[in-house]
Amino acid sequence: MIERKAEKKVKNWIARGNDALLITGARQIGKTYLIRECLEKSKMPYIELNFIEQPELVELFAGAKDADDLLMRLSLVSSKKLEKGKTIIFLDEIQEFKDIVTRIKFLVEEGSYRYIMSGSLLGVELNDLRSAPVGYMSIYDMYPLEFQEFATAVGISDNVICSIKECYMNRMPVDSFVHSKMLDVFYLYLIIGGMPEAVDTYIKTNDLARVAEVHEKIIRLYKKDFSKYEIRYKLKLQEIYDAMPGQLDQKNKRFQLNSIGKGISYDRVENDFLWLKDAGVAITVYNISEPKLPLVMSENRNLFKLFFSDVGLLTSCYSNQVKIAILNKEQSINNGALFENVVAQELLAKGHKGFYFNSKKQGELDFVIELDGEITPLEIKSGKDYKRHSALNNVLGTKEYGIRQAYIFSEGNVEVDEKRIYMPIYMIMFLENAEMKQFVYKLDLSGME
Repeated sequence: MIERKAEKKVKNWIARGNDALLITGARQIGKTYLIRECLEKSKMPYIELNFIEQPELVELFAGAKDADDLLMRLSLVSSKKLEKGKTIIFLDEIQEFKDIVTRIKFLVEEGSYRYIMSGSLLGVELNDLRSAPVGYMSIYDMYPLEFQEFATAVGISDNVICSIKECYMNRMPVDSFVHSKMLDVFYLYLIIGGMPEAVDTYIKTNDLARVAEVHEKIIRLYKKDFSKYEIRYKLKLQEIYDAMPGQLDQKNKRFQLNSIGKGISYDRVENDFLWLKDAGVAITVYNISEPKLPLVMSENRNLFKLFFSDVGLLTSCYSNQVKIAILNKEQSINNGALFENVVAQELLAKGHKGFYFNSKKQGELDFVIELDGEITPLEIKSGKDYKRHSALNNVLGTKEYGIRQAYIFSEGNVEVDEKRIYMPIYMIMFLENAEMKQFVYKLDLSGME
């Protein structure tokens, strides 16, 4: 099994979790496989129920009067005997049963069994998903393989990852041989991406043509979902999705509404973009009017970049000749869109809310995030002239912003130039907020007697 970050979460829940656990994310990112494998390895008794493969379960759940009635019905459809206090019930594809959040509260409260769930399109189907009562259900968002997971999967050892991270932390250049090999791994990631089946196919065959077939199958599955919702809600999902590669190839990469029709206003298609984001097939990066804390206060939702949920799916839109040129790092290929797509993925997976900044006076910053409580611009450079960044210089020179440092990610090695920290593009895997172990605040009311 490909090592995933979510595996630790699932194993910890199996060992000691009392509330229900929901693993959510886009289709084909390995949710079902991961949960099933962890349950098998744990040797805990479990049953698996799938609301798509067993559509009669929807009626069964919906018709139950209370938790006892529901458990009685479950025992009738289960292929195994349910053991109170032991059996784990795995509910898959829960998007097919919209009342699951309410039902799971009563099942957890009843206490005979434990429940782990997974589903896709949950942001679309279950609007009240995150309003589940505290203490009854925890939610873990899963994504395609992050770059570090991919590097481990293709053979980069933990020791190498640790040594690179030490260079990241101490602002030291990476050994030139290691640096070169890691760039090779990163460029391979641009082609394969992080969909588990694509990664597994590459590991087993090294055949990029077979990988491309996997990508095509996943995109067909996505478009099948699109067609269903387009008919029901009169959306333009496929038109937007098909326009995304061309939009990302533009100079500023901002999505232009005229690419899907003349005279279309954002208000008319806002729900289309939200659907793609909520379904996990696209990543939105919104514009901000100024790089000041808190960034969300200056967010402009009419202006945004729209990235693919997985860089491999973006690259699958390219010809085989272009893919070969990318792997060979040919200078004739502009990899800017691919580099930025990876960064958008990494920021999302690490819990960052990414923005971009664009000013006629100062220029454009590719990304702006809040890193450890500070505004931190990120410039992503795919070419050799990665030290040319006039917009970044303008922003760093604006005292009212008070920006202490900025990161430039490129093919170059680690280097520090005053406020500018140059990092190899593969070090984006380490850009995380420091973990807050404790946040204690005691209100001083002395003198109020």
